[in-house]
Amino acid sequence: MRIVGVIPARGGSARFYNKPLANILGKPMVWWVYTHSKQVDCFDEVYIATDSEEIKSVCESFGAKVIMTSSEHDTATERLFEVSQSIDADLYVMVNGDEPVIEAKDIVKCIPANLNKEGFYVSNLMTNFSDPVEVVDTSNLKIVTNKDGICLFISRSPIPFPKGGMNYTYQKFVGVGAFTKKALQYYHETPRGPIEKIEENDSFRFIENRKDIYYINALCETISVDTPKDIEKVEEYMMKNRKIAVIQ
Repeated sequence: MRIVGVIPARGGSARFYNKPLANILGKPMVWWVYTHSKQVDCFDEVYIATDSEEIKSVCESFGAKVIMTSSEHDTATERLFEVSQSIDADLYVMVNGDEPVIEAKDIVKCIPANLNKEGFYVSNLMTNFSDPVEVVDTSNLKIVTNKDGICLFISRSPIPFPKGGMNYTYQKFVGVGAFTKKALQYYHETPRGPIEKIEENDSFRFIENRKDIYYINALCETISVDTPKDIEKVEEYMMKNRKIAVIQ
């Protein structure tokens, strides 16, 4: 089975311009994501997909393979679909460019043991909330699955609501997912539904159309970078956990 890792690295962003190049302990954020992705043994290749010549130049300076993609994409998954049109693989693993602390040992957890190469398969990672305050933070996506790990709903609201009891562990979204080519083709050809539009989460492209998307609890540490303020959290975590050693 041929598996490729793809790191979407969008340049233009109203909230955080050129976010992939944000400095984290002396290295651009996309370097950290690329370094961890390159440590995944089952990846045949790792590509950075961007719409920015500046990001392309920086990534090539540290030896990354870069694919230029359209600046018109609204989602990272659409950017991944474009990559799938020129890079052949059985499974495409997307590692979001704003997940600098996610490690190789966790990235692989979205890859199934058995896969129908010609079939439809989508998975994503999630992890437990460690701080109850994060559950009510609308910047964090809350995931609800059934007993088989198939996603039922995703929301920025705290779901499920604990009316019947408090014995529940909430899970949050982690920006790592796996897609077969057939799944990406379906995503590309299917229009956005009303729930996807209101929640602004493209997992609903599958959920609203009764296509199974598996959410796997990686039980991992994740600090997604949405604003410049998040960089401080990432650097504090890396220093505390000696992640700085990887660049020495």
